[in-house]
Amino acid sequence: EMQDKPKIAITMGDPAGIGPEICARLLNDPHVGTACVPIVFGDSEIIRYYANRLKFDLSSVEQVDSNANFKLIHKPTIVNFGLKALTAIDLGQVSAAAGAAAFQFIESAIQTHLRQDIDAIVTGPINKLSLHAAGHIYPGHTEIFAEKTNAADYCMMQYSDEITCSFATTHIGYADVIDALSAERISKVISLTHHALQLINGDTPKLVVCGLNPHAGENGLFGNREEERIIVPAIEQAVSSGIEISGPFPPDTCFIPSRRRSTDAFICMYHDQGHIPLKALVFEKAVNTTLGLPIVRTSVDHGTAFDIVGKNCADWSSLREAVRLAIKLASRQLN
Repeated sequence: EMQDKPKIAITMGDPAGIGPEICARLLNDPHVGTACVPIVFGDSEIIRYYANRLKFDLSSVEQVDSNANFKLIHKPTIVNFGLKALTAIDLGQVSAAAGAAAFQFIESAIQTHLRQDIDAIVTGPINKLSLHAAGHIYPGHTEIFAEKTNAADYCMMQYSDEITCSFATTHIGYADVIDALSAERISKVISLTHHALQLINGDTPKLVVCGLNPHAGENGLFGNREEERIIVPAIEQAVSSGIEISGPFPPDTCFIPSRRRSTDAFICMYHDQGHIPLKALVFEKAVNTTLGLPIVRTSVDHGTAFDIVGKNCADWSSLREAVRLAIKLASRQLN
């Protein structure tokens, strides 16, 4: 029976942020341990510091180091990197030490997953400034995962029951969006999204594509006919391969309630096109996942929240949803 539970690695994120607190909350929840084997890659001292403050008893949580035999782990565990974090790191502050630690947790979890010792990775929040201060120059998690797993085609999908969005482009300035868009790229995002939602929901998803320009270009009135030149060919290709998809629709009416009810996912052209409706509607519940990787990776959809660190009030519901989706994706891929 023990073998059936997926092993889910949770990276603690930036030690100076709310990552350690939400990990303590996760390890304290008995439901998590019934659904999976949670293995937190992080710093045991700092997680237990928050657990003590929150009056949690984590004495039954195992502790190992990163050279442990993960095949022998069958209960909630902290993989401890022994950072002496509380002395080295100022809580709620940007620092190279915190960035270096956060990167180490991620890298170690990815290596463990590539060895097939765990079934999925859920990432806690990192701070880009700390990451960069440590010399790791990435726009975010997604690019670290793509590089370390040699993924050629990947995209970000923000998933929730109420609204799900995938992104043709993400962390780039808007002046660069048009150059980054191509029919090929949009086709790839459509097929990755179609496949992921088939796995998650077990049936054929209905996809909707947002236009790039106001009013989806209004027949060339706005923009440079990106809809006709780039987006429509990608949609036509998807239709011919049997994907249920429609668009491009004017972005401002894409997300009205009636359309959300009949749509499983929206294909968005740039970061804020999908992140704004998502954050407005489901900020606590949305889960970020990277499609197209050889491993399962989901993530919280919030940042390190330096302003509330140490106030014992961090909300771990996004982490809970990310673990829930990781369990679902891992179990489907195992079958």
